[in-house]
Amino acid sequence: MSKNIKRIAVFTSGGDAPGMNAAIRAVVRTATYHNLHIYGIYRGYEGMIAGDIRRLETNTVGNIIHRGGTILKTSRSKDFLKKSGRKIAYESLLAHDIDACIVIGGNGSFTGAHVFSKEYNIPFIGIPGTIDNDLYGTDFTIGFDTAVNTAIEAVDRIRDTADSHNRLFFVEVMGRHAGFIALNTGIGGGAGSIIIPEKTTNIEDLKRLLKKSAKRKKLFSVVIVAEGNKLGNAAEIAEIVGKELDYETKVTIIGHLQRGGSPSGADRVLASRLGYAAVDSLLKGHQNMMVGVLNNQIVLTSLKDAIKRTKKVKNGLLEMAEILAL
Repeated sequence: MSKNIKRIAVFTSGGDAPGMNAAIRAVVRTATYHNLHIYGIYRGYEGMIAGDIRRLETNTVGNIIHRGGTILKTSRSKDFLKKSGRKIAYESLLAHDIDACIVIGGNGSFTGAHVFSKEYNIPFIGIPGTIDNDLYGTDFTIGFDTAVNTAIEAVDRIRDTADSHNRLFFVEVMGRHAGFIALNTGIGGGAGSIIIPEKTTNIEDLKRLLKKSAKRKKLFSVVIVAEGNKLGNAAEIAEIVGKELDYETKVTIIGHLQRGGSPSGADRVLASRLGYAAVDSLLKGHQNMMVGVLNNQIVLTSLKDAIKRTKKVKNGLLEMAEILAL
C-alpha cells in the first residue's frame, strides 16, 4: 500500500454514460474500506477549478447503482484547456489536501488528466466511461452495453413499422469517430447494412445491396448509420439512395436516448470492477494509468496509450455482419 495516499478525489467528466454512478459507488466504498478520505469533485474539471469539492461517505452512494447519469454531474471545461485554469485547479486540490484523483470519462477527460498530472505530479487513475467504447486498452467501456441495448430496442420497434409499411429505415446512432455502437446494434438488430467511420462505404454498392434485397421480395430493410461515417448523415444518405429504390425511405435519429436510462447488468458489474480496481491500483503505487478489462481480466494501460493508440473494430465482426445481412 502506498503510504503517501490518504485522500482521493473522484469525478466524472465529458459525456455521461450509464454506469458512472456504479463506478462512483465502487470507488467510494473501496476507499472507505481502506480508511481513506474520499472526496467528490462536482462538474468535472470545471468544478475542480471552482473548488466544488465535497467529502463523500458510504451513505452518499447508497441506492445509486441502478441510476443513469452521474450524481457528481459533469461538464466540458474550456478553462481547463488553459494553463492558468489548470493552475487554479491544482490550488483547489491542494486546499483540500488531495493526494490523488480518479477520473471517470473518455478520451478528452483522459487527455486533461495526462497533461495535468505531468504539470503538477498528481497521480491519476482513469476509469473508461463512454458509450462509444473507443478507448484503447479495454474490451468494453462503461455505458457501451446499455447504449447498444437501448439502440437495439429502438430498432426492434422500428422493424415493426418498417415491416407493416414496406419501408426502408435509416437509423442513425452515436459514433462520431468510432463505429462500435453501430456495428453491434446492426448485428443485434438484424440490419440490412451498417455504415461506420472505420470502413469506406461505396454508395453504389449500398444501392446494389438494397436493390438485391428488394428483388428477393424483402418487404423492408433497416440500415444502421454511425453519425461519423464518411458518406454523410442518415438523412443525406437516405435522400441519395431513396431515389432509385421501390422502398419508401424514413430516417430515425436515436441521438441522446442512448446515453440515458438505467445501466444494464453488464455495465453495473463492469463499473463496479473498474471502480474497485482504480482505488486498488492507486494504493499499489500505480499512477497515470487507465484500468480496463481485456479477456475478462483487469489490466492497466497508460493514459498516454489509452488516448493516443487506436482501438480497431474487429474485421471478423464486419464480415459476419455483411454475411448475415444477405
